[in-house]
Amino acid sequence: MKKMAKKVFAWSPVRKLMKDNGAEMVAREAVDALIDYLEKVARGVTNKALEMTRHANRKKLTVTDMTLAMKLL
Repeated sequence: MKKMAKKVFAWSPVRKLMKDNGAEMVAREAVDALIDYLEKVARGVTNKALEMTRHANRKKLTVTDMTLAMKLL
């Protein structure tokens, strides 16, 4: 059995989100795939937002940085 990396997103809320959006039955692998995707997107948006933060010569990442990064990606 291969060792799995610790996920940032909790499994149960993601599964609930999927079920709340119409998925009556959800395979564990499907939840894991969505979590992997969400974590990848979150890393990308955060890195882009950090570019905005650094460009503005700030240390604190703001909601404006995040909003702009989300629009650009």
